[in-house]
This record gives sequence, C-alpha cells and structure tokens, in this order.
Amino acid sequence: MNRHVLVLCSLLLSCQTPREAEHATGPAEPLKLPATPAKSSQAHRITIVGTNDVHGWVMGMKERFPRGEIRYGGVSTFASYVQVLRQDNPDGVVLVDAGDLFQGTLMSNLTEGSVVIEAFNQLGYDAAAIGNHEFDYGPVGPISAATQATMDPFGALKARIQQSKFPLLSTNIYEANTGFRPSWLPSDGTIIVERHGLKIGIFGLTTPQTPTVTLPINVATLKFRPLNSEALAAATSLRKKGADLVIAVVHAGGRCGDCSHKDDLSSCDVDAGEIFEMMKGLPEGTLDAVVAGHTHAQIGHVVNGTPIIESWALGKYFGMIELSIDPDTKKVIPGRTVINSGVEICETWDIETKSCDPKKLRARADQVTPVTAKFRGQIIHPDETVMQAMQPAEQAVAELQQKPLGLTVPSPLGRQYENESELGSFLADSLRGMAKTDVALMNPGGLRADLKDGPLTYGTVYEVIPFDNAVAVLDLTGEQLERLLTAAFGSKKGVFQVSGLEVKLSRCVVPDRLRGFTVAGKKWDPARHYKVALPDFLARGGDGFAPVLATIDPSQVNLGENKGSNLRDDLIEYWQTKKETFKPPKGGRVSFIDNGEACPAPRPDAMP
Repeated sequence: MNRHVLVLCSLLLSCQTPREAEHATGPAEPLKLPATPAKSSQAHRITIVGTNDVHGWVMGMKERFPRGEIRYGGVSTFASYVQVLRQDNPDGVVLVDAGDLFQGTLMSNLTEGSVVIEAFNQLGYDAAAIGNHEFDYGPVGPISAATQATMDPFGALKARIQQSKFPLLSTNIYEANTGFRPSWLPSDGTIIVERHGLKIGIFGLTTPQTPTVTLPINVATLKFRPLNSEALAAATSLRKKGADLVIAVVHAGGRCGDCSHKDDLSSCDVDAGEIFEMMKGLPEGTLDAVVAGHTHAQIGHVVNGTPIIESWALGKYFGMIELSIDPDTKKVIPGRTVINSGVEICETWDIETKSCDPKKLRARADQVTPVTAKFRGQIIHPDETVMQAMQPAEQAVAELQQKPLGLTVPSPLGRQYENESELGSFLADSLRGMAKTDVALMNPGGLRADLKDGPLTYGTVYEVIPFDNAVAVLDLTGEQLERLLTAAFGSKKGVFQVSGLEVKLSRCVVPDRLRGFTVAGKKWDPARHYKVALPDFLARGGDGFAPVLATIDPSQVNLGENKGSNLRDDLIEYWQTKKETFKPPKGGRVSFIDNGEACPAPRPDAMP
C-alpha cells in the first residue's frame, strides 16, 4: 500500500500564534478592518474550528522531561478543547477538517482509517475534505494497489464514507472518461448546516496534485479539476440554495513565515501556494472563510477579504476563525473577525511558556515544569467517551506496536526534506544492499518520522515508514537513469535520498536542477545498464516520475508485486539478518552549486 505522504516541513516557529492568544480566556485581538454601524449586542457569533492533516494520529503523544511528562495531541484531548468552545458559543461552532485524515500510523493503517472516522464521529465533525491520502488504501483488505480488474480502487474509501456520520466532501473530483461525478460520492461535495438560525454552506476541494501524491493506479479513472473554478461554482450554487455564509474546506494550502499580522501577506508564498492561487481569481465576498491543509504549514491571514487558516499536522494543532454576523443582513461584520491558527493541543504544558511543543521545550529541558493545561480558563481533561471509542483499535495494535526486533539504535537518525540526511542515507543504503542494486532512491516524503534511539520495535519502524510500498527494481541505461534523476530532483518534491550515487544540484529548485552525478564514484556511462531500487510508488509514476517511466519498456520495470511483502518488513528482515548497527552513513553524497541566482519561491505541493 502506498503510504507516501510528506514528510513534515520544518516548523516555521516565527509563524506561531502567541501563547497568550492561543490559550487566553478571551479571543485574540481582532483584525483591523473597516468597522460598520452594526449593533454588536445583536450580532451572532460563528466559531469555525478547523483541523488538517491528522494522518491517523488519533492517539496522544508524550515526552519525558526531568521534572515530569508533557502530554500533547490526540483526539480525546482535542475533544476537551471543542467542548470548551461549544460551551462558550452554544449552537455556534462549526467543526471541520481539511483532509488527509488517514495514513501515517499503525492504528490508522491497520484499520484502513476506521479508527479515525470513529473518533471524528464522537467529536461531532460537521464535514471533512477528501485529501490525497484518502485514496492510499485502495481496495478493502491488505492489498492497497488496484492491480487487477476485479479490485475496487475506492473500496476502502467507500467503507469510510459509509461509516462516517459526517460527509467527506470534494466538489472537484470527476470521472475522467465521462466527466460526471463518481456515483460513490454521496453528494455534489456541498452541504448546508444551520447555526444560530443562519444557513452555512460548506464545500470541499481536493488538490489537483493528487495523482502524483498517492498511488497513481488508484486514481487513474479520476480527474481533479482546478480549485478556482470549482470553488466559484460551489459557492455560487450554495448561495442560490440559500446559504448565508459559505466555508471552503480545502485539501490544498500554502505557508507563511509570520502570522502575527493577519493582513500582512509578505511572508506567505502567495505566488506559489495553491490556496493563494485559488483565491486570486475569486471575486471578493465569494467565500466567508477557508480552512486549508496539505502542506503541513501554517496560515492565519486574510486573503482577498477572506480569513484563511491552516495549522501544522499530526493531530497536534488546530485553528479557529470567529465571525460576527449582523442578524439583519446576515453578513459578516468587518473588523470583528478573529483568527487563531496553530493552536497547540495540550493535556499538560510547561507552566512558564504555556507550551507543550517538545521541539520548543527541549532547549530549556531542565526548567520545563509540566502542569495540567487550560484553554480559555478551563482545565483540559481528555474525553473518556472518545478514549473508549478508540480502545478496541488500540488494543488490537498494542502488541504489534511494542514487538521487539532484537536490535538497538545507539543514537537518533534524523531526516531532512531539502538535503541529504542521516536517516535518508541509511535507509537508501539498506535498500540498495537488500535489493543488490547499483543505485537506490528514497523519496523524502516517504519518511514520516525520525528514527529514535533505544531498542528497536516494530511500531518505531512503522512511524518512520508507514507506507506499504513494495520494493521495485528498474533496469535502466545510463541515459535513462539521467532522465529519471533529472525528473526526481526537478520535481519540487524535496531532495531524494540516494545510495550508490553522488549528485550535484543547483541550489535553486528548477526543472534542470541536476547538474551532474557519478555512480559508485565513477562517471556514468549512457549505454551501460544500472539496476535501481526504489519504492513502487515511484516506479508507478508518483512524485513526477510518470513522464520518464512512460518512455521506458515495461520489461525493464519490476514492481515487486509477486513478493507479497513491503519495503518496511523487508528492511526489518534485512537488518535482523545483517545484525545492523545503525551507524550514521558518511555524508557528502549530495552537494549544491550556488551561482548566486535568485531562486523562485518553493511550491507547497512539494509537501504530500
């Protein structure tokens, strides 16, 4: 099963909403927009609560510090935050998710997302967008790629749609051969809910990049239409149906470096981010709010008059947009909109910093003093009902999660997205050794966590490699290998992790980024054949490989379908046989050439 997702982009901590705004007893400072004469005492308040890119992380996490344990994330803790917001604004909360609910944890993947849907049912979500990784599981059962005509590539997703008590929405998914909406999608991708007597329209959108960031074979019969035109059509349709407000829940995003000034977009990738591109062509007032996702980054800004939020990933954050609505006109009152994005979900936090983010707290580890967290003056307690709903799945995977592998990692191996890394190089070396090839490639988006030190368990490896990719082997000429590497490093999907190669890259991420390479320290031969090991996600055309693979004879491609195993389990067996010591490989296999040219802004679609 393709478990390709993105690897987390580095957290842009300067974009973090100030702690006193995130967990204050009152809302953050409102946007400075022109005021209107509406009577504030009569205004309705709509609180839009948005999550994104949960990726199966329904369980909470924890990290030990000298003075105690910091506990953070997870849906049972998040439920306590939602309860506070609903008590604060009865009948005024709209709870939505911007997609990629599944794919990334052992619990989620073994249940094909069922545990996530059950948890979201308990929280009372109103809607969620369909993300690219909602297609990863393919047919129901252990086989994730619909490689036979009898297999339904949407089987697992259909099961989750049936299980869900809230709609999974996308208005821009169509059948490629007919142009019609797929019959298995239960609606046109829109719904209308009611709060405070207001009709609130919600529609979903899915990134058009989906065929390159899930197993292409699973979505081969679908077409993902452009976000802009579909957003306009959906909003227009909802207004005609009587919607007073329209909210877009979009599995496409962007990233901003500074969220302290909501109307200042200078730190945002406005010329490259999908969500910003979508907004550019929409008339002002088309949308009243947007909840975005996909890039695992943060946005908390007003764009073209519309507030947009996106928060970081893996069930550790959420965002809020609070709208004040004139009861007579049923329109948003300018100047009173409040945006909070990147709000940390804490069960316990540091008493001084009011943070539960381990990456921020490690710098002062000896001073961290964990206490029970509060939100808007209320003590946070994980919701027992939600915990009980997840308990059967938790028990089912606990034994496998803790299964010892008889190996020890002496020191952590970290990953990077835009450079070679110890973890990436180590895994690429293992793949090449295991497959006995000349070269190995690993896509950085396929590595989902750093490898922790200590005794190695199956669950630890699963966190690093959650995707059930098979091991594929290509038999390529040197000329074909050059074209494959050019496509890889020019795809804006990060720096591929390599073994058996030394590559030189332009510092700028451009299509011709590859400036040279050697194989085993020698100049490559255009006519010689080289064997290349890589995950079958790439060999099937993922991450921009499709155009090159379309020119290669199928007899040169072994997708590893007949082995009945996956990359993760094959690597574990290889390490156990080899009695691997997990030493960091020597660096220097990727180097950069900087000619001083100005680089174009990175696109957020680099993130899965």
